[in-house]
Amino acid sequence: MGILDRLTGTRYPDTGVAVRSAAEVRAALLAVNGPDVPFVVRNGVPTERADLVAMWRVRELGITVRTRMRLVPEQHEVRALNEQWDARTREYSRGQLTTTARDWTIERGEDGRLTKSEGARFDFARMKDPLRGAVLGAGWVWRGVVFRL
Repeated sequence: MGILDRLTGTRYPDTGVAVRSAAEVRAALLAVNGPDVPFVVRNGVPTERADLVAMWRVRELGITVRTRMRLVPEQHEVRALNEQWDARTREYSRGQLTTTARDWTIERGEDGRLTKSEGARFDFARMKDPLRGAVLGAGWVWRGVVFRL
């Protein structure tokens, strides 16, 4: 793994993992959906220029994140681009993101002291890790891209 791979978040499967077909990789990524994950993996539409899209809206924090994925069967790799919109600051980010965000509430407890409690929490790894695991488990390369798929 080179320095560029490290910067882009590219990961390679373990040696000895059988390479699956593109249809099996697509099925594995769609199988990440479920009641235990806070995001949705769906087929991409032509305007998104992606085969699959994972999207997560964290309304409490005003954050929407999306990972667009393109399957490249000839090279046995999935190219992934992360995007984030922050409604509070009106910022847009793209590339290989590792964002974490938390919402804290400070209030007085029964004893009169200030207490801090966590409201909402967001960590990009909660979405990226299961997707990357499905791809690597199928023997494909997870290639992070910075500019476009």
